[in-house]
Amino acid sequence: MNKKPGAVFYWSASIIVAIVLIGFFVPDFLETITAQTQEFISSVFGWYYLIIVSLFVLVCLFFIVSPYGKIKLGKDDDKPEFNLPSWFALLFSAGMGTGLLFWGAAEPISHYAIDSPTVDPGSEEAILESMRFTFFHWGLHAWGIYAIVALCLGYFKFRKEASGTISSALSPLMDAEGAMGKTVNVIGVVATVSGIATTLGFGAVQMNGGITYLTGFGESFLFQFGIIAVITALYLISTSTGIQKGIRYLSNTNMILAGVLLLFIIILGPTLDALNIFTNTLGQYIQTLPEMSFRIAPTDPDARAWINDWTIFYWAWWMAWSPYVGTFVARVSKGRTLRQFMIGVLFVPTIIGFLWFSFLGGSAIFYEREQGAGLASLEIEEMLFGLLSQFPFATATSILALVLIAIFFITSGDSATFVLGMQTTNGTTNPARRIKFIWGILLSAIATILLYSGGLQAVENTMIVTAFPFSIVMLLMVYALLKAVRQERKEQKQSK
Repeated sequence: MNKKPGAVFYWSASIIVAIVLIGFFVPDFLETITAQTQEFISSVFGWYYLIIVSLFVLVCLFFIVSPYGKIKLGKDDDKPEFNLPSWFALLFSAGMGTGLLFWGAAEPISHYAIDSPTVDPGSEEAILESMRFTFFHWGLHAWGIYAIVALCLGYFKFRKEASGTISSALSPLMDAEGAMGKTVNVIGVVATVSGIATTLGFGAVQMNGGITYLTGFGESFLFQFGIIAVITALYLISTSTGIQKGIRYLSNTNMILAGVLLLFIIILGPTLDALNIFTNTLGQYIQTLPEMSFRIAPTDPDARAWINDWTIFYWAWWMAWSPYVGTFVARVSKGRTLRQFMIGVLFVPTIIGFLWFSFLGGSAIFYEREQGAGLASLEIEEMLFGLLSQFPFATATSILALVLIAIFFITSGDSATFVLGMQTTNGTTNPARRIKFIWGILLSAIATILLYSGGLQAVENTMIVTAFPFSIVMLLMVYALLKAVRQERKEQKQSK
C-alpha cells in the first residue's frame, strides 16, 4: 500500500499550519473568532448534537441485538490479534486517558459545589445530581460515538478490504478516492487534530497544576510549553516502535498504574460511601437516561448555558476525538464479531469509568462536605492533587498521578500520530516514520499555540468548531454502514 503523503496530508497539514501561524501572530483574533463560532454552534445547533449522539447510541445497541451482530470485523476465519485484557487496555487508554485524570475529581466537585445542573450547589440533592450527570457525560453516549466510528471504519477496512480512511466508510455513497472523499478525509484529520490538541492541552495544564500544588512553582504558559516539548520528544520515540511494542506496553502500564491509584483510594478512602454512590447513581442513570439525553432547557437560560458548557462541549469533544479513537480501536479489534465489539467497546469501559468517578468523585465530595477540604476553591487542574492531599502518602501518590498523566499523554500522542499517519497515507496500517513525526510535531504545535492564544478555553472552542462538520460525516457513515450490512445479509441469503 502507498505510504507516501498525498493531497489529504498536504491540505490537512496546511490548515493546521495556518491556524498555528494565525494563533502566533494574532492570538486575540484566533481566540475571538473561535469563541464567536463556538457560541453560535452551541446555541443554534445544541438540539442537533443531542439528537444525533442519542441516535448513535441506539444504532450501537441495534447491532448487539440484531442478526448483523454475527458479522465479523474481518473475514470469517480471522482471529483477534489481542487478548481481552490487552484489548481493553488499548481501547480504554485511547478512548479516555488524560480526561479521566483531569475530570475524575474535578467534574463531580464542580457539579456539586460550584455549578449544579438542576439543584442548589452544596445541597444533599447536588451530591447525586453531580454524579448522575458525570456518568451521563462519560458513559454510553461517549463510547457510542467512539464505537460507531470504529465499527464503520473496521467493517469497511477488514470486511470489505477498503483503505481504512474516513472516506472509505462512505464508499456505498460516493467515490472514496475522488474530490469529495478527500474533502471528507481532510475534515476527519482536522477534527482529530483539534480533539487531540484539547487532550494535550488538558494534560499539560494539569501537570503544571500538579507541580504547582506540590511545589508552589507557579503556573505559566512557558512551563506548559516545556511540558509539551518533553512529552512530544517521548511520544515521538515511542511512536517509532509501533503498536505491538510502544503503544501496547504503555497502554498496559497505564492500566496497572491507574489500577494502583484507584485501589489506593478504595482502601484508604470512604469506600462504603463511594460504593453506595455508585449503586444509587447507576440506577438513576439508567432510569433518567432518556430525559438527560434530550434535555435542552429551552425556557431556562441558565440551565441552557450549563448544557452548552458541559454536555454540548463533551459531545463535541467525543466527536472530535472519534476519528482518532475510531481508527485506533478499529485497528486493534480485527477478528471480533460486531456483537462482541459493541459489547466490549460500549459497556466495559463505561462501567470502569463509572467506578473511577464514583471513587475519585465520591471521595472528593465526601472530603469537601464532611471535612471542609476546600477542593472547590482550587483551580480545576489542581483538584485531583487536592483530593490526594487528604490521604496518607500524599506526595508519593501525587507523583504517581503525574507519572500516570505523562504516560496517558504519551500514549495519546503516540496513538494519534499513528492514526493521522494512516489517514493521510491512504489508510496504510504502517505509516512511514517521518509522516508520524510530522504529525507529532504539528499536534504539539497546535496545542501550544491554542494555549498561548487563549488558554484551555481557546482549545475547547476550536475543538467544538471543528467537530461540527465531522458530525455530518458521521451521520453519512452510519447510513453507509447500515446499507452495506443489509446488502451483505441479502447476498448471503441468496447464496444459500
